[in-house]
Amino acid sequence: MVKSDNNNSNSIMPRNFKDAVQNRRVLSVINQNLLQDKQYPHVIQKRVLSEKPEIREKKQADPSHRPITRRFAAQVISKQQSCTQEPKKSSSPVSNSNGSENTVITEDELKSLAAQPAPMSLEQSGPIYSDPYQMVFLNEEVEMEDISEVPILDIDSCDVNNPLAAVEYIKDLHSYYRRVESISRVSPDYMAQQFDINEKMRAILIEWLIEVHDKFDLVQETLFLTINLIDRFLAKQTVVRKKLQLVGMVALLLACKYEEVSVPVVGDFILLSDNAYSRKEVLEMERLMLNTLQFNMSVPTAYVFIRRFLKAAEADKKLELLAFFLIELSLMEYEMLKFPPSMQAAAAVYTAQCTVNGFKQWNRKCEWHSTYSEDQLLECSSMMVRLHQKTATTKLKGVHRKYCSSKYAYTAQCEPAHFLLEDHA
Repeated sequence: MVKSDNNNSNSIMPRNFKDAVQNRRVLSVINQNLLQDKQYPHVIQKRVLSEKPEIREKKQADPSHRPITRRFAAQVISKQQSCTQEPKKSSSPVSNSNGSENTVITEDELKSLAAQPAPMSLEQSGPIYSDPYQMVFLNEEVEMEDISEVPILDIDSCDVNNPLAAVEYIKDLHSYYRRVESISRVSPDYMAQQFDINEKMRAILIEWLIEVHDKFDLVQETLFLTINLIDRFLAKQTVVRKKLQLVGMVALLLACKYEEVSVPVVGDFILLSDNAYSRKEVLEMERLMLNTLQFNMSVPTAYVFIRRFLKAAEADKKLELLAFFLIELSLMEYEMLKFPPSMQAAAAVYTAQCTVNGFKQWNRKCEWHSTYSEDQLLECSSMMVRLHQKTATTKLKGVHRKYCSSKYAYTAQCEPAHFLLEDHA
């Protein structure tokens, strides 16, 4: 038999418990160094949501905003737990296998052991939510995506099968109209260079042209183009008083040639003027006007804009007639020239909506297609309301008589939107 060597067997074990603590401390340091160089393969890494470029740039620009990773949070939590645990004092000495007493571990040594950072447990793969504060602390790095706004409905989808609507080109057309709108406008004080005519004479001429336009049953585009030609011509050419009606007649004749299918002949316009002008004078004025305007007849008027905005507002026949009633009142007013045609059209639709409904109405779809907010339209809209108020008492009642007929559903008899004046004041 081989006798067991007690000395050899005892040499394998540490001599006392203090040596065991020291060995354990060395092992923990080695493990800690290894863990700092390489992450635990079994720990589930937290996946951060994708962020928008503007959010990422904001975080990089702000040094105080540093995302908290799970590894760092776990280390902080483990330190807090180790500090809160009170070390237990040893009440009895420790004996070894030989029955001899060893040195007792002091409280300071236990504190030093507890102060060492403990690595994350390999078995714990889920998030640590010991209290609500830690849950918020760990979720601080997650950024919520911005909620996308509700898209604007396409108002042209109903006209896809209508070739006259030109759905494929409508957006490009109105983008072009907005760019050249300022070119077709005239200075709001061009009448200052006219020595023989004034704003009142211009209003009388336009009122007469509105009545002639209605009697000839012409399309609406013709009336708006006629007023545009008159203003652009008077802004560049001085005209005496006795030739002002001739300018209006020729502007209507040119607009008819441009817009109408069946154009009235020159003799019809001479009869309208009660033979005040000859055929030769009409043709000479026509040549002078075209040369002055450089044959530029393709200009966006308020008509093209108001049609688009009425479609965006989903207007019925009543709202449409009221909007055209307001815009024709504006054609006679010289002060309205300070507003671009697109703004006049948007203000007419906005004022008509407020008049019909009795309260302010300008939804996001109308604002999107018109590019005008409600605040931008208040000044122009308030002027239209004032024109509506005095249309029945003014001397120039051509537009009022036109829209008081059954053909236009007695639109001029509706009550003006007085509350718009109160809000604007």
